[in-house]
Amino acid sequence: MNTFMNVLAIAALFALVLLPALVGLARERRIDRELRAAEHERRAEPPETAGAAQPVTATRRPYPRVGARV
Repeated sequence: MNTFMNVLAIAALFALVLLPALVGLARERRIDRELRAAEHERRAEPPETAGAAQPVTATRRPYPRVGARV
C-alpha cells in the first residue's frame, strides 16, 4: 500500500508540473489557428485599393558630418 501511495504522489506531482506547460501549449495552438484563419480570410478577400496609387517611399539621406566639405 505504501508503494502505491508513493507512485500516486509522484504521478500527481508530475501532473502538477506539466499542467502549466500543457495549458500554454493549447493556448499557443489556438492562437496559431486563429492567425492562420485570419490570414486565409485576408488573402481570400479582393483588395479594396487595387486601383489606388502606391505609397511613395523615399530613402533618407545621411546627415553631413560636421566640418565635412560639401
